[in-house]
Amino acid sequence: MPSLPTFHGDALIGALDAQRAEWKLDWPALAVELWQQSSGLNAELSDHCLCPGALVRTAKRGTMSCQYALIILRWIRRPPEDFLTGPVVDVGDTQLPEAGPESRLRWNLAQLHASLNAQRRARDLTWSALANELGCTPSRLTNLRTARLADMDLTMRITQWLGKPARLFIQPARW
Repeated sequence: MPSLPTFHGDALIGALDAQRAEWKLDWPALAVELWQQSSGLNAELSDHCLCPGALVRTAKRGTMSCQYALIILRWIRRPPEDFLTGPVVDVGDTQLPEAGPESRLRWNLAQLHASLNAQRRARDLTWSALANELGCTPSRLTNLRTARLADMDLTMRITQWLGKPARLFIQPARW
């Protein structure tokens, strides 16, 4: 079984913090800046701003949901593959899709699940065997079909196992 790379959340937060410092933003101002990326959508949905406290907790924890990570990745203009450690699979173009102020970047977890399931079947693996290869429980994989959130490390291990760039499962969305 080949080992898979892991998503280095601390490195992502380090890149975020470096850009925050370069722009001379404190954490509350950074939260506003991140939220303003989708200003049109936020106004349409009457959404509330990102919580600076949650942003600081994420920075301390270094782990995050795949959807939350996209807000950060969009702002620093880097793909998630830049933050993989270990034996990384070359998946080609990793540049994230562009998203305007009327949308947010979102993982399409149902599409990720469908691709994962197709490859699982092609390799004649059970969900348990695949979960063992990916270092998680079978339910974490099968739940992706209807999930809105997943942790960033798992989504990136899956894209690497599939040999596909994360960008194929990320799109600008209006919800």
